[in-house]
Amino acid sequence: MRTRPDIALVPVDRDLDVTSVDALRQTLESLIADGCRRIILNMAGATYIDSAGMALLLAEIRRMRALKGLLSLTNVSDQVLAILRRARVVDFAPVSRTRPCDGRTVPDPSTPPLWRTVVPVNKGDLSLTRASIGRLLEQLSLTPDELFDATLAAGEAVGNAVDHTGGTGASVTIVGYRDRAVIEVTDCGPGFDPSCTSCVADPCAERGRGIRLMRLLADSVTITPRSTGEGMLVRIVKLAHATDG
Repeated sequence: MRTRPDIALVPVDRDLDVTSVDALRQTLESLIADGCRRIILNMAGATYIDSAGMALLLAEIRRMRALKGLLSLTNVSDQVLAILRRARVVDFAPVSRTRPCDGRTVPDPSTPPLWRTVVPVNKGDLSLTRASIGRLLEQLSLTPDELFDATLAAGEAVGNAVDHTGGTGASVTIVGYRDRAVIEVTDCGPGFDPSCTSCVADPCAERGRGIRLMRLLADSVTITPRSTGEGMLVRIVKLAHATDG
């Protein structure tokens, strides 16, 4: 019986240097040993990485690649990104910068979409659904990191819909814009109160992890009851930052 998730979000809440690498190494090795093959390091708390930290990242990236898994870094500050670029870590793992809190153009809600497509949910094999989502998102102006984040967030929403409802009435609608992707996942289940799980203090809590992960990966996540009938609507927005400016 599995006791850990297939996808793990690991916070790095201090500089990654010789004094902190052992603790992170133990966490990563424990996750990998338990079968986790997708690990996201939230680097929001790190302003510096020394050679010991860089060695750990490169070793764990290689290890995950050898196991057909993936280790990625998000919320990376500009100074840390400069270090990662010099060490060419960005050539081997998805790395996304800290998103600015202001000064960014808000998408115009009146802009017409380029296209809209409904993706059926194959509840017997969600990898087929994720692959379909990924192929559609590849048509937009997303960077590889943004594509990875959007696909992972969408996959998490689909997985939650199937987990909570058994796949009853689950579907995915993807709306493509020049500057963003909008992903809407709906189901016909009994519904739930997202405020009860979205801010769970314990990162190891069984429920609420998926919502936290989606909100980390996307620029906007809203969870509401469907406007008609039973069930929930999860709306994920991922901006294409390559089109900014």
